[in-house]
Amino acid sequence: MSVVIRLKRGGKKKKPAYRIVVADKKAPRDGKTIDAIGTYDPFLDGDEKVKLNKEKLDAWIKKGAQISEGTKSILKSVLKSL
Repeated sequence: MSVVIRLKRGGKKKKPAYRIVVADKKAPRDGKTIDAIGTYDPFLDGDEKVKLNKEKLDAWIKKGAQISEGTKSILKSVLKSL
């Protein structure tokens, strides 16, 4: 089973909010997830946009989880090591 760290969409119509989740690669975008490791709200300012549990992120990366391109671009603003 390949695992990917990606975004799960939530929120209202025309006002999305996202969860940063760990899911099976074949699962649908808003389908079943393994673990939720953070949130992303594009309508907030500055550092409040991304809330992330860095310990969980590191643990999943060590287990072999891949980060999707969209999530990687969001996390680059928070983490300088990606």
